[in-house]
Amino acid sequence: MASILFGLLSALSWGAGDFSGGMASRKTGAYLAVLYGEIIGLAFLLIFVPFISEPPLDLTSLIYALIAGAMGTAGLVLLYHAMDEGKMSIAAPVSALLAAALPVAVGAFTEGTPGLLTWGGFILAFSAVWLISRSEDGMKDILTHLSDLRLPLLAGVGFGAYFTLMHLASQRNVYWPIVAGRFSGSTVFLIYMFFRRTTWKPTRTSWPFLLLNAILDVGGNFFYVLAGQTGRMDVSAVLSSLFPGATVLLAWLILKERLTRSQWIGIAAALIAIVFFTI
Repeated sequence: MASILFGLLSALSWGAGDFSGGMASRKTGAYLAVLYGEIIGLAFLLIFVPFISEPPLDLTSLIYALIAGAMGTAGLVLLYHAMDEGKMSIAAPVSALLAAALPVAVGAFTEGTPGLLTWGGFILAFSAVWLISRSEDGMKDILTHLSDLRLPLLAGVGFGAYFTLMHLASQRNVYWPIVAGRFSGSTVFLIYMFFRRTTWKPTRTSWPFLLLNAILDVGGNFFYVLAGQTGRMDVSAVLSSLFPGATVLLAWLILKERLTRSQWIGIAAALIAIVFFTI
């Protein structure tokens, strides 16, 4: 039950962070929102260094955490590239599904095959991620633009690798794997922005959303690590992947955006999936 609770808190924190990041993106652009979210999150983590009594990471865990952070940020860059090319209805659900599927496949080999009810929860959760993320024309878009799947699939691999490697890096630690992952992720994005040769100055009105996005994203990482330490990696990853539900609910509550019928069905499927995981 602790693992399920932490997984849900991770989804809520990441989803609320994405909502804040989306608000920041409207004011200063998507790439700057990601860049400052990474950097502010790292700075926030470093404030607590004097108060952390965890032992340092061993070399293997450090390598896993560094690669995890780089892969997660690379996935984010690829996802934004796909969205910039007008493939949002394809990019969001495909990348989210693959991000959840990869840890499930790895978990089946490393932790054994889960029970029947857990598999049922996986199927419902995958369906929920798809339904919540997609637009009304999402399936039609995918059937008519199969060639557009390349970037979303690569983004999903990046996210799935982050879930898997961060779990491996955090078997004995909580704080240091997240710091290492955030450091490598920030470095990757700084290099990307340098070669992109664009402005680095965010708008003044975007700062509150940038700060909130960074803190919530760090919180999502902490809850995901705790979920993996108290339960199965695959269940933790699938529950954490339900974060689009929190994002769309906040958009509905705060921005009064209309939810489609498929999104409401997806939210219901997510709730049923949670019940399956707890039985």
